[in-house]
Amino acid sequence: MNNENNALTGNFEALGISGGLLKATIGAGFIEPKPIQAGAIPAQLAGRDILGIAQTGSGKTAAFALPILSKIIGLGTKRRPKTARALVLVPTRELAVQIDETFRLLAKGAHISTALVLGGVSRNSQVRRIAPGIDVLIATPGRLMDLVREKDVILSETTWLVLDEADRMLDMGFINDVRRLSKATHPARQTALFSATMPKEIEELAQSLLRDPVRVEVAPQGTTAQEIEQKLIMARLKQKRQVLANMLADPAITSVMIFARTKHGADRVARDLERDGFEAAVIHGNKSQNARQRALNGFRDGSVRILVATDIAARGIDVPGISHVINFDLPDEAESYVHRIGRTGRNGASGVAITLCDPAESAKLRAVERVIRKRLTVVADHTGEPDPRPVPREGNAARLREPGREQKDALRQAEAKPHRAHGGGKPAHGDARGPRQERKPFRGKRRFGRKPAARAA
Repeated sequence: MNNENNALTGNFEALGISGGLLKATIGAGFIEPKPIQAGAIPAQLAGRDILGIAQTGSGKTAAFALPILSKIIGLGTKRRPKTARALVLVPTRELAVQIDETFRLLAKGAHISTALVLGGVSRNSQVRRIAPGIDVLIATPGRLMDLVREKDVILSETTWLVLDEADRMLDMGFINDVRRLSKATHPARQTALFSATMPKEIEELAQSLLRDPVRVEVAPQGTTAQEIEQKLIMARLKQKRQVLANMLADPAITSVMIFARTKHGADRVARDLERDGFEAAVIHGNKSQNARQRALNGFRDGSVRILVATDIAARGIDVPGISHVINFDLPDEAESYVHRIGRTGRNGASGVAITLCDPAESAKLRAVERVIRKRLTVVADHTGEPDPRPVPREGNAARLREPGREQKDALRQAEAKPHRAHGGGKPAHGDARGPRQERKPFRGKRRFGRKPAARAA
């Protein structure tokens, strides 16, 4: 047994984690490093900036928390008032709370102070917490910008900056605040940017914030965990309530998150579930932070079996043992599907993701399938209509084409074919629709008050 423990602890030790931090890491259940951790931890300990791309639930928090803690532990406990040695910026309150818990867990036994700065809770209590100076500050950009403007927080001493779920911060309109906050940190800071996807705007942000970063990509963008079994049920909006109730009657669904597209939709789903005899908690942006935390705590301790949420909870909720995720509505942003179903099948466990799709949502369904590069399997159809998705080409069913690829192929083929009107050559620039029609002489009245030229007698 001792030999086995020594072998396990050696994995993280080989990455550069040692001493009391190594002991706390193993005690917290971090036995074998995940790929994102193995790639990011040594580089950060060496002082390099990191650009990390990994699917949700891949262990990103420990990938940046362990190197930061390792360096802060050696600095001692003397801190300047109102300052933070490390800053972690996140898009949502739930993710901030989750990261704070992970830092506390990994720093057990060390004299490390952490603080949360986020909306929906008392501002004064946050200011008092930061006043003597802290080691790690986890914050949402909006509330932190307020405290920085009022000089309740000073970031000039911050030498470690982490941007987690950067693509989500882009979607929520936080990028300008992120840029301002990063400029307020120490010029010689070390920066890590983590994102599940890498749109153009995030690439530009990374180029402006990171210095010669080490890129760590452990999965293709949009990849879902292999442990998650994904199913599709076709049902009209009016049928979804009964379909959902029938599913929840199955005792195999022990812990389930149900995602709705809007706040009002989430409330409506929860009301319908209560009428159908199911107790459910709700999380969305209109709920206070305390209410959201109570709902999450009940879901985590098992007293609440069903949690209904909007996409605000698609990231940052790490609750062990979620057996199922149900998409009552398809998301507006296809990438959110990956994060939604990532609430199950975490840390190597199996999980089931079920999507209820109205035929009117077929465009959103196709967008999701393009993102995950997979065609979802229909396990039940309550509509009585043909599948609204295009039939895959023979021999190419498993490969989904990129958005706009069909149009590009059509244009390329049209340009390659000879056109009779052009003597067998290529069509004129910008014209891929065939021979150009001869323009007829103008016979009508001109608009905008201009008179036609006088015709010759």
